[in-house]
Amino acid sequence: MTTLAAVLLVGLLSTTPPIQSQPHSTPKSQITAAADEPYIIKSDVELVLLDVAVKNNKGAFVTGLDKENFQVFEEGRPEPITQFASVDNPVTVGLVVDNSGSMRPKRAEVITAGLAFAKESNPQDEFFVVNFNNYIVPGLPEHVSFTDNMQLLRKALYRGVPSGRTALYDAIAIALNHIQLGARDKRTIIVVSDGGDNESQISLSDLMHIIQSSRVTIYTVGLFDKEDRDRNPGVLKKIAAISGGEFYLPAQLEDVGPVFQRISQEIRSRYTIGYLPDPHVDRTTHHVRSIRVIAKADHQKLDVHTRTSYSLTPLSQTMAGWLAQHVNP
Repeated sequence: MTTLAAVLLVGLLSTTPPIQSQPHSTPKSQITAAADEPYIIKSDVELVLLDVAVKNNKGAFVTGLDKENFQVFEEGRPEPITQFASVDNPVTVGLVVDNSGSMRPKRAEVITAGLAFAKESNPQDEFFVVNFNNYIVPGLPEHVSFTDNMQLLRKALYRGVPSGRTALYDAIAIALNHIQLGARDKRTIIVVSDGGDNESQISLSDLMHIIQSSRVTIYTVGLFDKEDRDRNPGVLKKIAAISGGEFYLPAQLEDVGPVFQRISQEIRSRYTIGYLPDPHVDRTTHHVRSIRVIAKADHQKLDVHTRTSYSLTPLSQTMAGWLAQHVNP
């Protein structure tokens, strides 16, 4: 069994997939919201949940919109919005940080930005860290799955010595598997890397299927050196786009802090939109469904950022399928 397969198998066997990651499954779901409480997902309807950011033509985040400002389309068909929330709900956040040799001079800036991001977050947010080079190394102690303790988070980000190559895809897959254990309904991963993948066992195609099966929003930050032959900003952009997140390419190292601040602002400004897919549509032939969300206010069409598709196959099943192909008997 490969190292990646072993890690994923342990996580898969110990994970009960959340309702949010199975929009088409038998369990039923519902969001309820109170003025002084975050929304809660309950099991009684089939529900697709979307994490949605809205910007105006100047690139500023638009808050204060109501359900009536949005339209949702699946496979081109309008879907009535049944659930809506716009409050700053707690988030489970995974920090996936490149720890390859080329990151050595950039490490302090990235860690400072990550800690500042955590300090500015919702007090009920929970974090975990995945450091990666040739190997994938969980940052937190073995008995700690998530934390809001800044000292633990600092130690997690500093764990290991920058060296080796870059197993980017493996690290994201493992982070997606681990985040299923999170206690928060909203889930985000932030990936920081300065190169393309040159070491992973999982393919980019398989990783994309896993992302589509998850309901996690992924932000990617590229810190590329011009002379790096492995640099591949297009991959980081694609990973962010398919999840409904954003790709950032800081012009210089000093811009990493403001980028993390921007990501924090977006997470705090996002809407949660839920809808019930048409039960009369045959959903057995196409396992990936396309989504389009439109937002309008004052007769002006706004810029919407959310995932553009999702897989009918639950994340646990997608990973199990990958393991069946890659785990030695």
